[in-house]
Amino acid sequence: MDIKRTPLHAEHLALGAKMVEFAGWEMPVQYEGVIQESLAVRRTAGMFDVSHMARLHFRGPAAFEYLEQMTANDVSKLVDGASQYSLLCYPDGGCVDDIILYRIGPEWFRMVVNAANHEKDVAWLTNHLRDGVSLEDETERTAMIAVQGPNAVPIVNRLAGEDLSEMSKFTGREFHIAGRAVFGARTGYTGEDGFELILGAEDASVVWRALLDAEVKPCGLAARDVLRLEAGLPLYGHELTKDINPIEAGLGWVVSKTKSFIGSESI
Repeated sequence: MDIKRTPLHAEHLALGAKMVEFAGWEMPVQYEGVIQESLAVRRTAGMFDVSHMARLHFRGPAAFEYLEQMTANDVSKLVDGASQYSLLCYPDGGCVDDIILYRIGPEWFRMVVNAANHEKDVAWLTNHLRDGVSLEDETERTAMIAVQGPNAVPIVNRLAGEDLSEMSKFTGREFHIAGRAVFGARTGYTGEDGFELILGAEDASVVWRALLDAEVKPCGLAARDVLRLEAGLPLYGHELTKDINPIEAGLGWVVSKTKSFIGSESI
């Protein structure tokens, strides 16, 4: 199997990152060091290349009904610009994956899934598609950068040239950094405030360097794992698997109590 590289691969090498294989991708595991990078996120701001995570679009008049059936959380609670943490489940209640679902519009949703589950998730979702909804995989033509830490929002505000601090958690919208369009969501995987930025692959290096110039510390997968463990956030393959249902994983709060979805009866 060929190892994939993110649009920021050359940037990682230029910064002297230690590279490793992860979920079929060559990714930076650390730069300066795990402790320094973890503390940067806790005390100031750090950023992660998370372009290996898969980004999917669902469009069409049946997109809402389809995603209500496929995901555990209540899609009906989402308004335009809002997002939610959710799960894809098997009929027996085990987890296909944990995801973030964004409502862009009434008939347009974006989903981010784990890199290790990319092909499996796309196959699962495709096998359940219905008339009136299309699935588009935008992973290869986009990049994703997570900016996290107590200084993350002020820094992104300054680079965007507008006040984004009024955006509430789990909301997202488009703005510009270094003249490049990004979709920024007030989400993250570290327990800190910040943004996850989705942008065109061709724009990734420009935005990455703008963040570097703003003194955001680049961080690798090792610090990301330390931070998510400290925050009590699950990682698929560890706290979540096909043999661990959401209740056993402590994620009952993600599961709708009012709708029927794949796995709901077993759960």
